[in-house]
Amino acid sequence: MSTPEGEYYTEERWQNWLDRLDEEGVDLEDESSARLRLNLQDDTVIAVAKVVSAYDEGELDEEAAMEELAGIQEIVLSEVEFDDEDTLMLIDAVQTALVCVFHAAQEYVAAGVTSDGTVEEHVEAARDAESEEDLDAAHVHCVQAGTLIIDGQDMDLSLVEDLDYGLVAEWVDGLNSLYEALRDPEVVEEDEA
Repeated sequence: MSTPEGEYYTEERWQNWLDRLDEEGVDLEDESSARLRLNLQDDTVIAVAKVVSAYDEGELDEEAAMEELAGIQEIVLSEVEFDDEDTLMLIDAVQTALVCVFHAAQEYVAAGVTSDGTVEEHVEAARDAESEEDLDAAHVHCVQAGTLIIDGQDMDLSLVEDLDYGLVAEWVDGLNSLYEALRDPEVVEEDEA
Protein backbone atom coordinates (compact mmCIF):
# COMPACT_ATOMS: atom_id res chain seq x y z
CA MET A 1 0.00 0.00 0.00
CA SER A 2 2.09 2.90 -1.22
CA THR A 3 -0.25 5.85 -1.02
CA PRO A 4 1.33 9.17 -2.04
CA GLU A 5 1.57 11.72 0.74
CA GLY A 6 -1.67 13.63 1.17
CA GLU A 7 -3.61 11.08 -0.87
CA TYR A 8 -5.32 9.20 1.93
CA TYR A 9 -8.14 11.69 1.61
CA THR A 10 -8.51 14.86 -0.43
CA GLU A 11 -10.62 17.98 -0.36
CA GLU A 12 -11.88 17.01 -3.79
CA ARG A 13 -13.17 13.69 -2.47
CA TRP A 14 -15.03 15.38 0.40
CA GLN A 15 -16.42 18.00 -1.99
CA ASN A 16 -17.68 15.25 -4.30
CA TRP A 17 -19.72 13.85 -1.41
CA LEU A 18 -21.07 17.30 -0.54
CA ASP A 19 -22.01 17.89 -4.19
CA ARG A 20 -23.80 14.57 -4.25
CA LEU A 21 -25.76 15.47 -1.12
CA ASP A 22 -26.70 18.76 -2.74
CA GLU A 23 -27.78 17.09 -5.99
CA GLU A 24 -29.76 14.25 -4.47
CA GLY A 25 -31.25 16.20 -1.60
CA VAL A 26 -31.58 14.81 1.91
CA ASP A 27 -34.67 13.46 3.62
CA LEU A 28 -33.78 12.30 7.12
CA GLU A 29 -36.68 9.84 7.04
CA ASP A 30 -35.57 8.27 3.77
CA GLU A 31 -33.52 5.08 3.59
CA SER A 32 -31.39 6.30 0.67
CA SER A 33 -30.35 9.38 2.69
CA ALA A 34 -29.43 7.13 5.62
CA ARG A 35 -27.34 4.97 3.29
CA LEU A 36 -25.66 8.05 1.80
CA ARG A 37 -24.82 9.27 5.32
CA LEU A 38 -23.27 5.92 6.16
CA ASN A 39 -21.24 5.85 2.94
CA LEU A 40 -20.02 9.41 3.53
CA GLN A 41 -18.95 8.52 7.07
CA ASP A 42 -17.42 5.17 6.13
CA ASP A 43 -15.42 6.71 3.28
CA THR A 44 -13.68 9.03 5.73
CA VAL A 45 -13.24 6.33 8.38
CA ILE A 46 -11.62 4.00 5.82
CA ALA A 47 -9.06 6.74 5.08
CA VAL A 48 -8.33 7.06 8.82
CA ALA A 49 -8.01 3.26 9.12
CA LYS A 50 -5.53 3.23 6.23
CA VAL A 51 -3.38 5.88 7.91
CA VAL A 52 -3.37 3.93 11.19
CA SER A 53 -2.56 0.70 9.32
CA ALA A 54 0.29 2.41 7.46
CA TYR A 55 1.60 3.64 10.81
CA ASP A 56 1.37 0.14 12.32
CA GLU A 57 3.19 -1.33 9.31
CA GLY A 58 6.00 1.24 9.57
CA GLU A 59 5.10 2.97 6.30
CA LEU A 60 4.40 6.20 8.20
CA ASP A 61 6.28 7.40 11.27
CA GLU A 62 4.42 9.10 14.13
CA GLU A 63 4.86 12.61 12.74
CA ALA A 64 3.73 11.68 9.23
CA ALA A 65 0.72 9.74 10.54
CA MET A 66 -0.32 12.65 12.75
CA GLU A 67 0.02 15.03 9.78
CA GLU A 68 -2.13 12.79 7.60
CA LEU A 69 -4.80 12.49 10.30
CA ALA A 70 -4.77 16.25 10.89
CA GLY A 71 -5.11 16.85 7.16
CA ILE A 72 -8.14 14.56 6.84
CA GLN A 73 -9.67 16.08 9.98
CA GLU A 74 -9.23 19.61 8.64
CA ILE A 75 -11.01 18.70 5.40
CA VAL A 76 -13.90 16.79 6.91
CA LEU A 77 -14.61 18.87 10.01
CA SER A 78 -14.56 22.20 8.22
CA GLU A 79 -17.80 24.17 8.33
CA VAL A 80 -20.11 23.54 5.41
CA GLU A 81 -22.85 25.76 4.05
CA PHE A 82 -26.13 24.38 2.81
CA ASP A 83 -29.51 26.06 2.66
CA ASP A 84 -31.25 22.77 3.38
CA GLU A 85 -31.64 22.11 7.10
CA ASP A 86 -31.81 18.30 6.70
CA THR A 87 -28.52 18.28 4.78
CA LEU A 88 -26.84 20.35 7.49
CA MET A 89 -28.17 17.98 10.17
CA LEU A 90 -26.88 14.95 8.28
CA ILE A 91 -23.41 16.44 7.84
CA ASP A 92 -23.34 17.55 11.48
CA ALA A 93 -24.14 13.99 12.58
CA VAL A 94 -21.33 12.64 10.39
CA GLN A 95 -18.86 15.23 11.68
CA THR A 96 -19.83 14.53 15.29
CA ALA A 97 -19.31 10.79 14.81
CA LEU A 98 -15.96 11.41 13.13
CA VAL A 99 -14.58 13.64 15.91
CA CYS A 100 -14.18 10.59 18.12
CA VAL A 101 -12.67 8.54 15.28
CA PHE A 102 -10.01 11.21 14.67
CA HIS A 103 -9.22 11.60 18.35
CA ALA A 104 -8.98 7.83 18.87
CA ALA A 105 -6.61 7.48 15.91
CA GLN A 106 -4.47 10.39 17.12
CA GLU A 107 -4.38 9.00 20.65
CA TYR A 108 -3.39 5.59 19.31
CA VAL A 109 -0.54 7.04 17.24
CA ALA A 110 0.69 9.44 19.93
CA ALA A 111 0.24 7.37 23.09
CA GLY A 112 -0.69 3.85 22.06
CA VAL A 113 -3.59 1.73 23.22
CA THR A 114 -5.18 2.23 26.63
CA SER A 115 -3.94 -0.31 29.15
CA ASP A 116 -7.21 -0.97 30.95
CA GLY A 117 -10.79 -1.92 30.27
CA THR A 118 -12.68 -3.26 27.29
CA VAL A 119 -14.52 -1.47 24.52
CA GLU A 120 -17.82 -2.25 26.26
CA GLU A 121 -16.59 -1.01 29.66
CA HIS A 122 -15.45 2.28 28.18
CA VAL A 123 -18.72 2.75 26.28
CA GLU A 124 -20.68 2.04 29.48
CA ALA A 125 -18.52 4.54 31.36
CA ALA A 126 -19.06 7.08 28.58
CA ARG A 127 -22.83 6.59 28.78
CA ASP A 128 -22.73 7.04 32.57
CA ALA A 129 -20.60 10.18 32.25
CA GLU A 130 -22.99 11.61 29.66
CA SER A 131 -25.96 10.98 31.96
CA GLU A 132 -24.08 13.00 34.61
CA GLU A 133 -23.43 15.72 31.98
CA ASP A 134 -19.67 15.15 32.09
CA LEU A 135 -19.11 15.21 28.33
CA ASP A 136 -15.32 15.54 28.64
CA ALA A 137 -15.11 12.26 30.56
CA ALA A 138 -17.58 10.65 28.14
CA HIS A 139 -15.40 11.70 25.21
CA VAL A 140 -12.23 10.38 26.86
CA HIS A 141 -13.88 6.99 27.41
CA CYS A 142 -15.02 6.83 23.78
CA VAL A 143 -11.50 7.72 22.61
CA GLN A 144 -10.05 4.98 24.84
CA ALA A 145 -12.57 2.52 23.40
CA GLY A 146 -11.39 3.62 19.96
CA THR A 147 -7.74 2.83 20.75
CA LEU A 148 -8.80 -0.66 21.82
CA ILE A 149 -10.72 -1.12 18.56
CA ILE A 150 -7.67 -0.01 16.56
CA ASP A 151 -5.58 -2.47 18.58
CA GLY A 152 -7.86 -5.29 17.44
CA GLN A 153 -10.31 -5.71 20.30
CA ASP A 154 -13.79 -6.84 19.29
CA MET A 155 -16.77 -4.55 19.57
CA ASP A 156 -20.25 -5.79 20.28
CA LEU A 157 -22.29 -4.20 17.50
CA SER A 158 -25.39 -4.10 19.68
CA LEU A 159 -23.67 -1.37 21.72
CA VAL A 160 -24.84 1.22 19.22
CA GLU A 161 -28.46 0.06 19.39
CA ASP A 162 -28.52 0.14 23.20
CA LEU A 163 -27.57 3.80 23.53
CA ASP A 164 -30.04 6.65 23.92
CA TYR A 165 -29.69 9.39 21.33
CA GLY A 166 -26.95 11.84 22.27
CA LEU A 167 -23.29 12.62 21.78
CA VAL A 168 -22.09 9.25 23.07
CA ALA A 169 -24.41 7.46 20.64
CA GLU A 170 -22.97 9.56 17.78
CA TRP A 171 -19.37 8.91 18.90
CA VAL A 172 -19.99 5.18 19.28
CA ASP A 173 -21.58 5.15 15.82
CA GLY A 174 -18.27 6.53 14.53
CA LEU A 175 -16.36 3.85 16.45
CA ASN A 176 -18.62 1.22 14.93
CA SER A 177 -17.64 2.50 11.46
CA LEU A 178 -13.99 2.36 12.54
CA TYR A 179 -14.42 -1.22 13.75
CA GLU A 180 -15.94 -2.24 10.43
CA ALA A 181 -13.31 -0.36 8.39
CA LEU A 182 -10.41 -2.02 10.20
CA ARG A 183 -11.87 -5.45 9.59
CA ASP A 184 -13.07 -4.96 6.03
CA PRO A 185 -11.40 -1.89 4.52
CA GLU A 186 -13.35 -1.85 1.27
CA VAL A 187 -13.29 1.51 -0.41
CA VAL A 188 -16.69 3.15 -0.59
CA GLU A 189 -17.26 4.25 -4.15
CA GLU A 190 -18.71 7.72 -4.50
CA ASP A 191 -21.16 6.50 -7.14
CA GLU A 192 -22.35 3.59 -5.00
CA ALA A 193 -26.10 3.58 -4.56
